[in-house]
Amino acid sequence: MRYSKLFSKTSKEVPSDEVSKNAQLLIKAGFIHKEMAGVYAYLPLGLKVVENIKQIVREEMNKVGGEEIIMTALQRKEVWEKTDRWSDDKVDVWFKSKLKNDTEVGFGWSHEEPISEMMTKYIKSYRDLPVYVYQFQTKLRNELRAKSGIMRGREFVMKDMYSYTTSEEEHKKFYDSTIQAYLEVFKRVGLGDITYLTFASGGAFTQFSHEFQTITDAGEDVVYLDREKNIAINEEVYTDEVINQLGVDKAKLEKVKTAEVGNIFSFGDTKSKQLDLNYINEAGESVPVILGSYGIGITRLVGVIVEHFSDEKGIMWPENVAPFKVHLVGLNQEDESIKSKANKVYEELTNAGIEVIFDDRVETQAGEKFSDADLIGIPWRVVVSKKSGDQVELKKRDSKESQLMSVEELISKVK
Repeated sequence: MRYSKLFSKTSKEVPSDEVSKNAQLLIKAGFIHKEMAGVYAYLPLGLKVVENIKQIVREEMNKVGGEEIIMTALQRKEVWEKTDRWSDDKVDVWFKSKLKNDTEVGFGWSHEEPISEMMTKYIKSYRDLPVYVYQFQTKLRNELRAKSGIMRGREFVMKDMYSYTTSEEEHKKFYDSTIQAYLEVFKRVGLGDITYLTFASGGAFTQFSHEFQTITDAGEDVVYLDREKNIAINEEVYTDEVINQLGVDKAKLEKVKTAEVGNIFSFGDTKSKQLDLNYINEAGESVPVILGSYGIGITRLVGVIVEHFSDEKGIMWPENVAPFKVHLVGLNQEDESIKSKANKVYEELTNAGIEVIFDDRVETQAGEKFSDADLIGIPWRVVVSKKSGDQVELKKRDSKESQLMSVEELISKVK
């Protein structure tokens, strides 16, 4: 990618009503555009980050046996009435509308019901189980507040997975494997050391659940954390009963602010009974299927990463999620020989399989190019200039030190 061709340049201005650090930085750096409160468009740089996170999640979901699908955003009223979750008194984040023929529809805030109803067409026998399906879907939730940037949106991308098993024993085995898969996801996106499995309320989903909470001052949740045991308790279920149940020492629990980045729920056979999702077991009996639900907020993760990996100059992307690995800065581009060298370095890096954004602007001053590079936050900055001669200057985004080296040494070090 040549920066001169990128339409979403950096900016010093952000919407006056935008108070969150994550959205301010992402808007200034040209990753997102704010459409309205809680609703953001993802521009080329922002979309690359989203897709990188999705790929990490996809790989880990596939490892535990997940099959990727994509459901509709429009949902039928009738299927939600069967589980008593169409009512705004039970679920207060619905967006609803009517078709031209006056049929009421909802815009998907979750997908347990539609996917489970769909499964009645495909699950008939114990031989059809287990089934694990997941999707990356845009969710719509009519949130009362949307003041945390992309960490709490009215429209956002979620990975939601659903497990269908024959027994609680089989379900628990998959549930536990998903916990480990989620921990691996958060490790790979750079948040592993500050993200904890958390005991929580199930809200509109079930009585209790497990969340994955990441420590951040920008978070809206409060949890009590046992760092030694790597377990936490959400403030909403922080009782002596729960503390004893989890076997933690109340005196050792640390109160911290967090953001929920993932959650998992066990529904048992409740929804299957409501939706007539049954299978014939080996004894020839009709038995309800056991359901589990597993979510990760993809775009929320982007915001949490920015909150954690940033400084006064801008964003500092972890390598696994960064839109590019190298930010190539060409200085003195009015000199044809240096311009030619910068283009050659760009080609060599690209040919080596390294993703590069190349600041090839001719009239832009060095200070502005460096400032933009810091704001955008690509892990490695490479400078080609009169000063670098036959070599290039390499600097990590989170370091003050730089070093001169050959292009061959650069490729070896970055790869």
